[in-house]
Amino acid sequence: MNKIVVIGGGAGGMELITKLGQQLGKKGKAEITLVDLASHHIWKPLLHELATGSLNEGTNALDYQVHGTHNGYLFQRGALTAIDRDNRQVILAPLFDRHGNQVLAERRLDYDYLVIGIGAISNDFGIAGVKEHAYTLDLTEQAMALRERIQNQFMQHASGQRTGKMKVAIVGAGATGVEMAAELFHMANTLRGYGYQLESDLLDLTVVEASDSVMPALPKSELRQAVHDKLIEIGAKVAGNTQVTEVTAQGLTTKNGELIEADLVIWAAGVKAPEVLATLGLEHNRANQLLADASGRSLSDERIFTFGDCAAIPQADGSFLPPRGQTARQMALLVGYNLIRLLRDPEAELDSYVYKDLGSFVNLAHYKTVGNMFSFLRGGLQVVGCPARFVYASLYRRHIIALHGPIKGALMLLLCGLSSVVRPRLKLW
Repeated sequence: MNKIVVIGGGAGGMELITKLGQQLGKKGKAEITLVDLASHHIWKPLLHELATGSLNEGTNALDYQVHGTHNGYLFQRGALTAIDRDNRQVILAPLFDRHGNQVLAERRLDYDYLVIGIGAISNDFGIAGVKEHAYTLDLTEQAMALRERIQNQFMQHASGQRTGKMKVAIVGAGATGVEMAAELFHMANTLRGYGYQLESDLLDLTVVEASDSVMPALPKSELRQAVHDKLIEIGAKVAGNTQVTEVTAQGLTTKNGELIEADLVIWAAGVKAPEVLATLGLEHNRANQLLADASGRSLSDERIFTFGDCAAIPQADGSFLPPRGQTARQMALLVGYNLIRLLRDPEAELDSYVYKDLGSFVNLAHYKTVGNMFSFLRGGLQVVGCPARFVYASLYRRHIIALHGPIKGALMLLLCGLSSVVRPRLKLW
């Protein structure tokens, strides 16, 4: 029986593994295995909500092992460390618990086809102090650690053990940065409603951006300006055209020598592919992305496919696919389709992916949602307010239904909706 191993259980990886499991694994046509370092999946665009407690991981996390049982695939927890291409095996690093005790030894998994979709990690651009003094939002564990830090600081201010402003600097004014900023203001307001004695102007929050505009991915200047204006309205400061040269315990040092003081630094300035990809013996670029053709097949090995932020896939005009969630999802589904065709006919011609920008959305907590739909059609359609919020929310609903099916997915969304009514708006611990 053919064996397909998929590395990475992110948004694209989960939709791919679900498709392969249902169409191949359940029918005994192939053995499908998912590998991920975590034990569960949370939709990455919501990690900023997890970091403030707006998202409850108990009702929104998907357990890989359980999901695999119901959808025809196996699960192995671990991190990719190497590939033995001669023997068609992936090598997983030993797994340790939080106390440093080894749980699982190094393992080898056989494959006939391998799919690598481990996404991206925050790019510190070699700037000193980022790893030591800044929080990132690449993994669920990082979001949980950040939530503990934020809640502790709010509690200290509420009890009087911390005085003065709560100084926060968020580096990067893309979706993660601006959404995180709005969530922090929303969190402060909600905590006041829970009896926390917090000043209305407690947060001294600065969003730092190297370019001249927030949300540079939004194609229309009116939308970028709307996001900027709302951030200012809720109390944030925006420092555009500002390059960070160092992060210290005191805050950020900029290129012009200015110090932006911060008790808490959140790094959302950019992404790069994980460094392990540059050690696998596969062709890659300077950003560690694996080089592949438009079908997702690696240029180095016809048995290996890749997609998402960790892949460098060219388009007809010579450009490469942008690191977007919609790109990862669509490319993952195409890779799944191509693998199914290959199992039927090893000489089958594979389909190629042609990128179309379907749009971008940003949700500033309950303050405002803006976006642009169908950007490939003469700039697209500008959407603001309730319609934008509906479309933004529908992206997550679509993901849940893709993973669980229409009936179970609808029931899970209903459960989450009921939970948001009966439970506190913030999960504090």
